[in-house]
Amino acid sequence: MDLKDKIVSSYVAFEDKVNLNSNVHEIRSKAFQNFEDLGFPTRKLEAWKYTSLNSVLSEDYSLFPSKEVSIDLADVKKYFIHDIDTYKVVFIDGKYSSFLSETTHEAFDVCLMSSALTKPKYKAVIENYFNKVAKQDNLTSLNTAFAKEGAYIYIPRNTEVEKPIQIINFTTGSEEATMLQPRNLIVAEQNAHVQIIERHQSLTSNAVLTNSVTEVFADRHATVDYYKIQNDEITASLVDNTYIEQQSESTVSVHTFSFGGKITRNNLNFYQKGEHINSILKGVTILEGKQHVDHHTLVHHIEPNCESHQDYKGIYDERSTGVFNGKVVVEKEAQKTNAYQQNNNVLVSDKATMNAKPQLEIFADDVRCSHGCTIGQLDDQALFYMQQRGIPLKEARALLMYAFANTVLESVKIPEVQNRITKIIAHKLGVNIGFDL
Repeated sequence: MDLKDKIVSSYVAFEDKVNLNSNVHEIRSKAFQNFEDLGFPTRKLEAWKYTSLNSVLSEDYSLFPSKEVSIDLADVKKYFIHDIDTYKVVFIDGKYSSFLSETTHEAFDVCLMSSALTKPKYKAVIENYFNKVAKQDNLTSLNTAFAKEGAYIYIPRNTEVEKPIQIINFTTGSEEATMLQPRNLIVAEQNAHVQIIERHQSLTSNAVLTNSVTEVFADRHATVDYYKIQNDEITASLVDNTYIEQQSESTVSVHTFSFGGKITRNNLNFYQKGEHINSILKGVTILEGKQHVDHHTLVHHIEPNCESHQDYKGIYDERSTGVFNGKVVVEKEAQKTNAYQQNNNVLVSDKATMNAKPQLEIFADDVRCSHGCTIGQLDDQALFYMQQRGIPLKEARALLMYAFANTVLESVKIPEVQNRITKIIAHKLGVNIGFDL
């Protein structure tokens, strides 16, 4: 039995475990039918031309891990941004960990999706926002069909969350192979401000496939800063589907740091539904071995006087593969749009591969849109210059690569996240950079 057949046969068992009278039962059913019709994406689809999931889908995954596993904080503390006080929503093998979490219902909600999907007090928010911006494609529909648990974050109008929120999904290896499908909903109402840090972390050498979906809604004047740290084990694969809808004068920034995992696919979609909106997409990717990371972005400019800024940097060693497929759509009504897209890559090894496909679809005539893409090697003259001044070759290469990525790092607004990413980059490059941001 292949994975699709196993999922289809498991859906009835899943329905037996959830409340059929919940707010989203009909949505789940339609999504399941859609996935059953579409199946898993293949390279025959243009959007998946450079990324094959065959090696990932061949595993015999446990769809509903049943073993309860506890984790000591001391064993996983290094995966948290523990230098500052934060709210935390932590899951172990898809199940909520109250011991490791710190949630709240005081001025705003930082809690569980399972509660929001079933309790009457959340019904209005779920009806207004759940599955409203997410695409009805293969993997998003699969997640929607099995949507049960994840983070629910609701920030009322004129509220600033005083400390960041961490969403962390741990996998323990209690099963030989595990498939997880977390579903997150983040709503920032008018003039609300929130910072979020997300991480998926395997604690095992067993195979893990995570198919995550996050919906983010930013109302007028709202500000959302989102940081994704992807530094997982080589046996873990991640498909991260993020959908963002913005209203007038809102600002949403997403920083994606991809360093680990077997196959990582980031589907990041912005939809601008108002004027004077700013959308920021930035990322740093450093790969080695046979790792594969695919950044698939979309910014849809619908109204006039809006901006978007994309800046992705990639460093690829050994036989690793990178993909950047960035698309900007400017509708006819979206005059005075300022859209910037840049993708720069360094191939450290002659066996590494980078596939870049920047796209602009512009239907307005009074716009300023630009895109650029470079794929190259480190500057031999710069390396020679640094060695002449006593810097060993290994450190010289690392400093050049760090400087190459720093245009993304310098825009991170949480100093502790900057420091953590700096240390991860130093570790990936095999040097002690010797300074913090």
